[in-house]
Amino acid sequence: MLRFYHFLNEEKNVHMEHLEDVMLNNGVEGVRQSIDYLRALRDMLVGNTAKSINVSIKWDGAPSVFSGIDPRDGKFFVAKKGIFNRYPKVYKTPADIDVDTSGNLNAKLKLALEEFPKLGITGVIQGDFLYSREDISEVDIDGASYITFHPNTIVYAIPKGSNLAKEILASRIGVVWHTRYRGETFETMSATFGEEITSNLQKTKTIWSVDAVYKDVSGSVNFNAKETKEITAILSNASKIFSGLKHEALNDISYNNELLIRIKTFINSKVRAGQPIGNTAVFVNDLIKYIHDYYQNEIDKKVTDKSKAVWEAKRSESMKYFSNTPKIDIVKIFDLYDLIVEAKLMIVRKLDKAKTIGTFLKTVDGYKVTEQEGFVAIDHVGKNAVKLVDRLQFSRANFSTDIIKGWTK
Repeated sequence: MLRFYHFLNEEKNVHMEHLEDVMLNNGVEGVRQSIDYLRALRDMLVGNTAKSINVSIKWDGAPSVFSGIDPRDGKFFVAKKGIFNRYPKVYKTPADIDVDTSGNLNAKLKLALEEFPKLGITGVIQGDFLYSREDISEVDIDGASYITFHPNTIVYAIPKGSNLAKEILASRIGVVWHTRYRGETFETMSATFGEEITSNLQKTKTIWSVDAVYKDVSGSVNFNAKETKEITAILSNASKIFSGLKHEALNDISYNNELLIRIKTFINSKVRAGQPIGNTAVFVNDLIKYIHDYYQNEIDKKVTDKSKAVWEAKRSESMKYFSNTPKIDIVKIFDLYDLIVEAKLMIVRKLDKAKTIGTFLKTVDGYKVTEQEGFVAIDHVGKNAVKLVDRLQFSRANFSTDIIKGWTK
């Protein structure tokens, strides 16, 4: 059976899963995928030149933008994610944009429509807006002067007076490109991740284009012997737990979409509260109670017996997993999940050391240093990709009302 995860990542880059969630989505197969990704990333950071994986940087840009040549008529366009609707929604004139958008998005799309033809784009590419000229500010952080842009949650800061700052100040728009699409129609196009897109674009001072491809320009971001031993031990422990798990304990989650949604929602609620899994036995108890209470709350809100019966059936179907699966196996699943997160975080923090642009969070008390949003791990053929994000840091910041977002004026 082809699971939802595969479909999304092999066809269109409209949704990408966290590495650790792949095991929930894809069961036994997903665990193997996650561990294979982590081993390949470890090998890359140890200095193994025969790498089987590529890495891209997740820039915190917004909104997403598609651009290129419409295969139906050969005309240039820009678009949002509606490009992959049953009837593709693309914009070829300012009037097209006015019909469908307003405000800041309208202005950015019109600027893109004016500027992006200068790049000589062939085919279709996807990226994220970083800034238009009016989004750039000059600020002092800890006594140093920077130019900054703040498209979403993260503030990007470049030392004032640097060559890069001058380049950005001379531009009208900034964009990071991360995905190329190939195919004869929008409907049949498939995504390829991890390509260097800007090398095939024309240069123009009015557009600051950057690839999302990860580059260790310092040449020094590698695991040392101690770190290599540590992450190898984590992965060995994960493999040991996996080998002792009953396959159906994992697969019964991945094939029950209602249960899968509830489990991932519970995990996300913990992330937003800044709470790691911690004691997995306690976590599982809390999870079971959360799912039971969720359905009971829905049942209590219904007026008719028929509506109540529908939700009682949903609860029964989801809760059946917990009565049919030994609790020790469920605990092992989240022991394994936690180890995958631990290994992922070691990799994320090491990769972050290669960044060349400062990243901050803006609070009411000033600026706080943060890591990049995260990274994307891509298989060797560029067709499957997963997110590597420190969720307790970035995802929590993304939802926190204490962090000032770029759209807040």
